[in-house]
Parts: sequence; C-alpha cells; structure tokens
Amino acid sequence: MLRHGSLRFFRLLIGHCREDLKVLVVAVIEHDQKLIVSLDAGLIDLLNGLQAGEQDRIMRRAGKIMGVTIATFLTTAAIAAVIMFALMKIFPPVLVPWNDIPSEEIGEYASISDMIVNFFTASDFVGLLTRKAMLPLIVFSVLFGFATNMAGGSETLVAKWLSSMTEVMMKFIKIITYYAPVAFFAIFAGLVADYGPQIAGSYGRAMAVYYPLCFIYIFTAFPLFAWFGGGKHGIKTMFRHITKPALVSLGTCSSVATIPTNLEEAEDTGVSKDVAEMVVPLGATMHMDGSCFSCVLKIAFVWGVFGQEMSWGKLIPIVLVAVLSSVGMSGVPGGGYIGEYIICSIFFPNQIELAFPILVAIGNLVDPPATMINSAGDYVVTFIVSRFADGKDWLDKAVAKKNAAAKAE
Repeated sequence: MLRHGSLRFFRLLIGHCREDLKVLVVAVIEHDQKLIVSLDAGLIDLLNGLQAGEQDRIMRRAGKIMGVTIATFLTTAAIAAVIMFALMKIFPPVLVPWNDIPSEEIGEYASISDMIVNFFTASDFVGLLTRKAMLPLIVFSVLFGFATNMAGGSETLVAKWLSSMTEVMMKFIKIITYYAPVAFFAIFAGLVADYGPQIAGSYGRAMAVYYPLCFIYIFTAFPLFAWFGGGKHGIKTMFRHITKPALVSLGTCSSVATIPTNLEEAEDTGVSKDVAEMVVPLGATMHMDGSCFSCVLKIAFVWGVFGQEMSWGKLIPIVLVAVLSSVGMSGVPGGGYIGEYIICSIFFPNQIELAFPILVAIGNLVDPPATMINSAGDYVVTFIVSRFADGKDWLDKAVAKKNAAAKAE
C-alpha cells in the first residue's frame, strides 16, 4: 500500500512539474531553429574558401568529400538497420497482439512522391527556416555558396558576413547547451509521466533491447569505424573526444545543437576544417544510425501489435525505408515525426490512425539514445572521410604534430 502510494505521489509530482521543466526543452528546440542560420552560413563559408588559382583543386576536393560523406552515411545506416532487424527476429518486442488500440486523427496523408519532393524542397522561402526543412536548407546552402563564389568568393561582403555569423552562432549555441543536463532530466520526467504504466509492458521490452544496443554500438561499431578511418591511433583518439558530443546530444536530444561541440572535437583531433564543416552539418540531418535502429524497432513493434510476422523476406524493404526515413529526418528533438509518416504510408496505409500514435510513443521513448548515436556518429564519420580526403596516415600526422607542439611548450 505504501509502495503504491509513493509511486502515485511521484507521478503526480512529475505531472505537476513537467510543464515547467518542458520550458527548458522547448527552449532547446527553439534555439535549434536559430542554429539553422549557423549551419547555412557554415556550409556557404566552406564553399567561399575557393581562391582563383586553386579553384579547380578545391572544387574537386569538395566533391570528393561530399561523395564519401554521403556514401558513408548510407553505409552505416544500412548496417544499423540490418543489426536491429536481426535483433527483432531474436527478441520480438510484442509477444501477444493488442486487442484495444487507441487511434489518432492525423489529417491528410502524403503520397510517397510528395514525401520525396519535400525532402529536398520547401513550399516557399520562409519554409527553409523551419526545423522540418533541414535537408532543403542544405541544398539551398550549397547552391547559394556556389553563387557567392561566382560573384567574387571570400572577398565579397556576403561571404565575410556569413563567416562572422557562423562564429557568433557557434558560440551562442555553446552557451545554450550548458543547461543540457537539465533538459535531459526534464525530457525523462515527461516520458515517465506520459508512459509510466506502459513502460513495464511491451514498451519496456522494446526499451530493454534498444537502450543496451545503443551503448553496445558505441563500444563496438564506433571503434571499428575509427580504426578504419584513423588507423592505429583511431580508437584511442575517438574515445578521448567522443564523450562530450555524446553527453550534449543525450541532454538536448538534438543533433543540430551538437554541431558546435562536434566541430570543436573534430578540430582538436586534427580533422581538416573543410572535412569537418562538410561532414558535421550534413550529418546533423542525414546521418541517423540511431534513427535507423528506432525505425526497424517501430515497424517490428507495430507488426507485433497487429499480429503480423516480420519475415526475412521483408529485410530489404525495411532497410531501404529505415535509411530513407533517417536521411529525411531533421536534426531536432523528435525529428518532426517524418519517419513515422513514412513508415505508416508504406507499411500501414490502411491502419495509419492506429499505427501512428504507437510509433510516436516509441519515438519519444528512444529519442535520447538515438540522438546520442546520431550525433556522436557524426564525429566518428569525420575519421572515415579524412582517410579518403587526406590519406590513410592523416591521424598519424595530426598526433605527431600535436606531440611536437606539446614538447615545444
């Protein structure tokens, strides 16, 4: 009796306080939208670095960095999706189909073609400044950067203003992320208040698979990626620098808010500036291994709810949808529920009102560790891209240079 009373008091206390705590979470989200200006300026500033004598060489290098970056994003996302698919076959999240399923009205459905178009475009220019249009903003930034270069490059007033704005916004977001731990506990307080009784059921079984997997992935897959990209110094260097991005992303549940931290750690590691400024902002919206995990988990969960089997024959379409939805997600808390719409439209078109609230609930529960994998993974990808852009021994040179500087002091 006392235990139930204490639990009830705890839940009432959280329910009373969470609205105040959520003010901090909302602040993180709002400031993420302001960081869009920084992301835009950073990519454009990178493209403005072209000088007349070496324009062709830098253009070829930028193209190579972009190609390797996107290829790496897609490869690691596919690996993550396959890993989670195998785990869902071994540990299905729902053992007994649900009889009572709450439905939700979500408005008009978007066709597959509309969703693909919306990944890369916005309905108007103002739409680029919303947190749901991160990928269209990147497309705009690249085009605007080339246009600025054609108009005079880094010597133009526009380029200088963008460069200064980048520095200011990076410092501004760094200040905002100082209260990330408070936001982290606020988010979990809201989750406990909303899903407390259900966490012990099927949702709890799903979390028991998802949360350990994220930490195992950090200590297994990330070291392999770091070793491949950085050689013998890769693993040790990666673990020395990855803690800060992981904690910031875990606290803010935002890949975008972690951009300044990732850039700082990449610079301190010895990653070339052009590599870091290409990989990290792109990764904030396109590199989502943790979201691939959650996408496969969501599909398996809802199929279990409806009593359907997830067979090996569905592996390829599930992996493709996981990669597609993760690339299209924005780098803000919740990802704008883009992934949930994609999953419903493809796998549950006739049950979308029933499936959508379940997918959203799972998305909210897995968001903190998923964002940690997404954002910390952006830093690790800079190792792989540096290998192809600067040679296999890029990290050896960076470590030797840092050691020489330390001895000189």
